[in-house]
Amino acid sequence: MGNHERSVLAIPTVLCYNIVITLFMKGANDMRKKLVAVGNSLGIIIEKPILDLLRIDPTTELNVETDGERLIIEPVRSNRKERVSRSLSKIMKKHDETFRKLAK
Repeated sequence: MGNHERSVLAIPTVLCYNIVITLFMKGANDMRKKLVAVGNSLGIIIEKPILDLLRIDPTTELNVETDGERLIIEPVRSNRKERVSRSLSKIMKKHDETFRKLAK
């Protein structure tokens, strides 16, 4: 397995053998992976450089879907409006006293 940290995404299945999943990355060559046993399920090993590139860590929620021919795994990202709202809330909370003084 080398020195790379690896993460496993568990994919529930009943009977599945020799499945090859192709990960598509913008600007990168195709990468073929084989599923590995994880308990009674199968999973895919995703190397740390790919996780770093996609900003995926163990707490990242992943959306898993299929178009009937491909398995599509994408990190769930909050939309811009939600991120801006959260940032504004943090700023308001942190600088509340200053804003109140300025408002006088």
